[in-house]
Formats: sequence, structure tokens, C-alpha cells
Amino acid sequence: MAQNIALIPAAGIGNRFGAGKPKQYVDIAGKSVLQYTLDIFLNHSNIDIVAVVLAPEDQVFQVALAGKLQVYHCGGETRAETVRNGLAALLATGIASLEDNILVHDAARCCLPITALNRLLMEAGGRPEGGSLAVPVADTLKRAKHSMHINDSEHIKETVARGDLWQAQTPQLFPAGLLQRALSEVDLSKVTDEASAVEALGISPLLVTGDSRNLKMTLPQDEYIVRLLLQNI
Repeated sequence: MAQNIALIPAAGIGNRFGAGKPKQYVDIAGKSVLQYTLDIFLNHSNIDIVAVVLAPEDQVFQVALAGKLQVYHCGGETRAETVRNGLAALLATGIASLEDNILVHDAARCCLPITALNRLLMEAGGRPEGGSLAVPVADTLKRAKHSMHINDSEHIKETVARGDLWQAQTPQLFPAGLLQRALSEVDLSKVTDEASAVEALGISPLLVTGDSRNLKMTLPQDEYIVRLLLQNI
């Protein structure tokens, strides 16, 4: 029977967040953002292994090692490289097989509701094309008109039809063999998430309805919202 393996890439430095430390190590009520994220999967009965992939030079990680937690210091320069390296380590050590489900989840997305995770496991688990949590785009979208002058402000070029647009979230779940193939054959500089790598193979992953509370902490103002969400989880 295929295992469900959570893979958490946590090798980023979080430049946009501007906290003076990687955003996954920001402290909220005595726990790091990364610890909150790991706990979601460590405490879920249908997740068999949790693998966190850190930068080779990471000396901050201090999470207590649990029975199903695996730690790898093989992060790459980009998120895609980190996921590729982490998956390779799981396969090389025999912890994962090509048939297992790999759930890649952002380290800074620490408010994932269990209901959304359960929905992904139920709807995408075992599907050959895999799937991703996502939510339909609700806001009106504008495309910018770029000025030829360096210091000019941006202006609206047009309104973008949003009828078929979804905002991708994580986890994104794929069979290990498919994900390995995608991250091996695709130009990683063009990969924005695992689904985009699989799409480049001509495969259409399943869209699984996510949750607006599944916020990724990217900008400084996100921390305030995350703190409020964590109080009510």
C-alpha cells in the first residue's frame, strides 16, 4: 500500500518577509512557524513520513525528532531544487518508493486546516496525475502596463477575466515516480510549483478545493493574520 509522505522544503531565506531570519523560523507564541507546519503532518494519522529539507548550512533547526520525522540538509538554491533533492534522498534511502504519494507543502503555510488536507488525500491520493489544493480567484485582477521610464508608477493595462483562474496552494500531491520524472526532465528555473513541473510533461493535475485560511506567510503583514488564525485552530 502506498505511503503518504509529506515533504517540507525549508531551505529558503525569506527575503520578502524581511525579519532578519528565514520566515520559517519566526516565533509565534513560543513555537516557530516551521514547527506549527510540521505538527500538522506529524499529528495526522494518515501521514506516514514527514521529511523536512533544510539548507546544508542550517544551524537553526531545533525541532524535537519524532518517530516519523526525517531531516535532510540537502536544500538547493531554489525551492524546486530543494524538493528535487529531498525526493531523491527519500528514494535513495529506501524510505520512499516510486508508488508513494508525496505531499509537498510550504514551510511557511502553517495554518493548513485538517479538513483541506483530508480532502486532498481523499480526492487526489492514488490518482496517477496527482492534484493540488487551490481556491478560485475571488478578487478582480488587473494586468499592469509597464512604462518605458524607470521611475514611473505602474498603470492598469486591462482587467483579466478570472472565470477559469484558481490560486494554487499546498500541499500538492503526486506519485513519487511522476514527481521525480517532472523535476528531472523540466527546466527548474521555470518551475513555480510542483504542479507546473507536472504540467510541463503534458499532464493535467486535479484541482482540489483548498481553504482561504491556508495562508502562506510571505510579507510582513501576513504575520498578523497568521497569528490570529493560529489562535483559532
